[in-house]
Amino acid sequence: MQVVETNSESLLKDFKVTVDAADIEALIDSRLSEVGADARIPGFRPGKAPVAILKQRYGQAVRGEILETTLRERTQELLAERGLRPASQPRVEVTSFEEGSDLEYDVSVELLPDIGDVDFSTLELERDKVVATDTEINDTLQRLADQNKQSEPVETARAAKKGDIVVIDFVGKIDDVAFDGGTGNDIQLELGADQFIPGFEDQLVGSKAGDSLDVKVTFPDDYGSADLAGKDAVFNCDVKELRQPIATEINDEFAATLGLDSLDALKEAISGQLNGEYAQFTGEKAKRHLLDKLAEMYDFEVPPRMLEAEFEQIWQQVEQARENDQMDPEDQGKSEEELRAQYQDISARRVRLGLLLAHVGEANELTVTQEEVNRAIMEQARQMPGQEQQVVEFFRSNTDAQASLQAPIFEDKVVNFIFEMAKVTEREITPEQLRAETEAEAAATEDKKAAADKPKKAAPKKKAPAAKKAAPKAAAGGAKAKPKAAAKPKKAAAPKAKSAD
Repeated sequence: MQVVETNSESLLKDFKVTVDAADIEALIDSRLSEVGADARIPGFRPGKAPVAILKQRYGQAVRGEILETTLRERTQELLAERGLRPASQPRVEVTSFEEGSDLEYDVSVELLPDIGDVDFSTLELERDKVVATDTEINDTLQRLADQNKQSEPVETARAAKKGDIVVIDFVGKIDDVAFDGGTGNDIQLELGADQFIPGFEDQLVGSKAGDSLDVKVTFPDDYGSADLAGKDAVFNCDVKELRQPIATEINDEFAATLGLDSLDALKEAISGQLNGEYAQFTGEKAKRHLLDKLAEMYDFEVPPRMLEAEFEQIWQQVEQARENDQMDPEDQGKSEEELRAQYQDISARRVRLGLLLAHVGEANELTVTQEEVNRAIMEQARQMPGQEQQVVEFFRSNTDAQASLQAPIFEDKVVNFIFEMAKVTEREITPEQLRAETEAEAAATEDKKAAADKPKKAAPKKKAPAAKKAAPKAAAGGAKAKPKAAAKPKKAAAPKAKSAD
């Protein structure tokens, strides 16, 4: 085998490889002999067919097999002899493979950078610890009580006021035509709770049991259903009953309705959920800061094709956002040249950090077990109620989908390993401090982006979208939850009922 290096860039090398025709023909003849030993050819005893007959019958198939084997083995030999560590599968292009002639082919290899030994024992990191306060726990208890409060009929005939619950039937119409999902029966609506679209509940204030009235509303422009967004509608409502809420006493009996043994157990469950959410949030925050520090510490060259692939993936998302008028505010108004430069930097950072974490994981023999992948699959399944079996089957029959779950598991393992090796200072802060610091950090990031855009006028900051008011529950499945703030830890929801085990 003759090898000529035609390109010697640091992380991208090209070679022209020549394998002697005699070597190829010898391999083909050897393989034909193996095939002929078992071949049954009319007129010849097994294993006695002449080579010429075997070539006539099996020559093309064997030649293709030898080509594939030779390309694979000789390319691996080339890499091993020169101590090259490919970042991806080498690109091979056959330039000549005529019968009786030398095999000639080109190999292009993208190489992993030499990161060298990494030592995190001197790396100084900080991790926040937040503990839920009694005030938060009590506030959550009160929200749970409000969400689970009962009601009783109003005995005295009177007009409905805010805070009352009206039991209604309704039919929603647009241009006097009932629309799909716009009908509801025996719907209990608390006036003033802002469960329905703006203006709906206000028009029921003052109504009495037995009243029939038309409620005129306009669906918000950003309503979830495009068929209803921005349109005027009329709901023909029949008020069937007027009820008033009964204050829920927060005690052991209330805890029992949520599946817990006592009020103390309920408080403990709330505390555990809040602390778990804070731990997850502060862990993600610490990971972001670690990755920022690693990006500053390591600035090695990245494989060009890997960088190109990462950039193309990101750029497709940018172009799709631009087509759908969903560009980030800080990107609006920038030229394509500016955007490309910005996302090239982001791509380089991602690739560099990915290679660094992979290097650390490999050097320290960190792996992802099948059990961990199975747990991740079950977590995905739990997020799709009613489709759990389909989700599980999809992942178990799709290796690429399983790989998409392995990557974040592996990354978290490496990050946790770095934290174990580093000097970590734990800082105890209150939930209020965490929120204030998170908001300040987000504001500083926005200011930094705005400063980078000068002298061009910075785009206005994007506000968190307001919660979309739902049509009556029968029409749109109930009120939609507000989107989570991008950089704020969420408040605890109701604790889950205790499981049987």
